[in-house]
Amino acid sequence: MKKIGILFGKERSFPEAFVKRVNQIAGKDIRAEFVSIDKIFQAEALDYAVIIDRISQDVPFYRAALKNAAITGTAVINNPFWWSADEKFFNNALAVKLGIPVPKTALIPSKEHPDDTSEQSFSNLAYPMDWNTIFEYTGFPAYMKPFDGGGWKEVYKLHDKEDFFDKHSQTKQTVMMLQEEIIFDEYYRCYCIGGKYVRIMQYEPRNPFHLRYYVNTPPSSEKLLKTIHDYVIKLNQYLGYDFNTVEFAVRDGIPYAIDFCNPAPDAEVTSVGQENFDWVVEHAAKYALERAQLHKNDQDNLTWGEYIKTSAAGKPLVATKKTAAPAGKPLVQEKAKPAPAKKAPVKKTK
Repeated sequence: MKKIGILFGKERSFPEAFVKRVNQIAGKDIRAEFVSIDKIFQAEALDYAVIIDRISQDVPFYRAALKNAAITGTAVINNPFWWSADEKFFNNALAVKLGIPVPKTALIPSKEHPDDTSEQSFSNLAYPMDWNTIFEYTGFPAYMKPFDGGGWKEVYKLHDKEDFFDKHSQTKQTVMMLQEEIIFDEYYRCYCIGGKYVRIMQYEPRNPFHLRYYVNTPPSSEKLLKTIHDYVIKLNQYLGYDFNTVEFAVRDGIPYAIDFCNPAPDAEVTSVGQENFDWVVEHAAKYALERAQLHKNDQDNLTWGEYIKTSAAGKPLVATKKTAAPAGKPLVQEKAKPAPAKKAPVKKTK
């Protein structure tokens, strides 16, 4: 019998509902349960075909255990190797290469030197940095946030360069990024499961936490929703995330991807609401069963994104048309076509 496990921390409503739903719809050869760990030995399996990871970002022991499970054949959702390497600043750079709008963003070194380093460790870092050019690039107001953070921790809204230097002096050893403010007309938060199942949710981040999913005005257009859907698919398939959320701020009809590195997104019923909760439970259960059915022992059962596949194949990463792959099929890059013989050359676009 194949087992599907879920590894979690303080949350209760999603893990309990997930296990219950999997066991309702699974056949007799698959069952779900809470992961139980009493020992970890190198290269020895945990006896799970699939593990949904909801907590290892905060618990290094779990992260190491999941990598060990992955190397012995468990399909860990999300891939712990990629999740360990990924961060928000890289994601923005990838989105630019894919032709997806993001706010102008600059990487900012930590105010204090990391432990066990000194001024001599930063021989290649100019001091002072070219602050005026950086500020002209992002403009003010702007937001400063950790380059790899989450949960709205250490996020500052800055009104001018004096405000920047004041707030930056408080960030200690945290590497930050400075980001253009997008004054938005609409805002959306989107679940994406399996790189194909998408739930677009209207969201108001300026509301109190428990009211952020309650928006009274309808979306401005179906075209906007289609664009958001396609961007969500593309980002998650290139990043290789099985379970993620993507947030968009819409300015002048253009959706800007604001935050799309949330591989353990909030799924508690008290915050996302009953309808969104029911959707994420149903599709997480469905996808976990799909992965369990495809699982094979003694092989790599992880999801590796199109960015990794493209890089490994030595192919260039280029922007593709803003269309999504059909559900269940990989998103592939379009090959450039040569201009027809004896005809005017094809106009190149950026």
